[in-house]
Amino acid sequence: MASSDQTGLPASELGGAPADNRHLHWFTIGAVHVAAVILWEVLVRATALPAFILPAPSAIFATLAKSNYDWLGNSWVTGVEIFGGYLLSVVSGVILALLFTWSRLLTLGVFPLFVTLNMIPKVALGPLIIVWFSYGISTNILITLSLCFFPILLTTVRGLKEIEPDLLDLVRSLKGSRWQTFVYIQLPGALPYVFSGMKVAAILAVAGAVVGEFISSDRGLAYLMIQVQAALDTPAMFMAVVIITLLGIALYLLVLLLEHLLIRKDARIAS
Repeated sequence: MASSDQTGLPASELGGAPADNRHLHWFTIGAVHVAAVILWEVLVRATALPAFILPAPSAIFATLAKSNYDWLGNSWVTGVEIFGGYLLSVVSGVILALLFTWSRLLTLGVFPLFVTLNMIPKVALGPLIIVWFSYGISTNILITLSLCFFPILLTTVRGLKEIEPDLLDLVRSLKGSRWQTFVYIQLPGALPYVFSGMKVAAILAVAGAVVGEFISSDRGLAYLMIQVQAALDTPAMFMAVVIITLLGIALYLLVLLLEHLLIRKDARIAS
């Protein structure tokens, strides 16, 4: 299987560098981002672009000092929607994948239905969810769950099916229960696939929270973007995008950290 570095990229794409150069990779990534921000600042000042078209980074970060945006409160709401919906998708996806591997009848009868439901555009489904459950944090968590759920379910089912049949037969011959088989054999063997789906779902979680707030909400960073749009407050809109991006990066890095702690490097699946 292709191994990956902590950045989530295959080692071959990083030049096959040894582990002691890992800090250099992170420094390079950080330096590139800082250089891009500096270049952005210089170009905006040099061209004298109006702030409502493209504000300078200094103008964007200056909005953090203004209390009327309630950055902390809105960031907390969006963060709860992202992390809450993501956590629910991981738990429900793994549990349902386990049930599908235990029951062939359930797989034949229900799994195709999940595939069909996944084909429904979630943006189109959002207004219906709001009609059924009103609007608020819990509804946006549900929309996030609907986006994140299927990648985790699909990869986990695949991972559970990749377990060596002889290993499963050995556990059954030792009178091991289904739960013991799952905890000691299936789950450890399927973890690389689970984390592969979790990394994809981490990206979708941010989109789910933003879609929910765009459709109908009274709090959150995406809601704030809609409010300031009428006043052409572009710096505030950019700052909201920056914070949303940072929340997504934090979630993705958390998944990478857990993968690093729980799975050997040569067993990881690049995604």
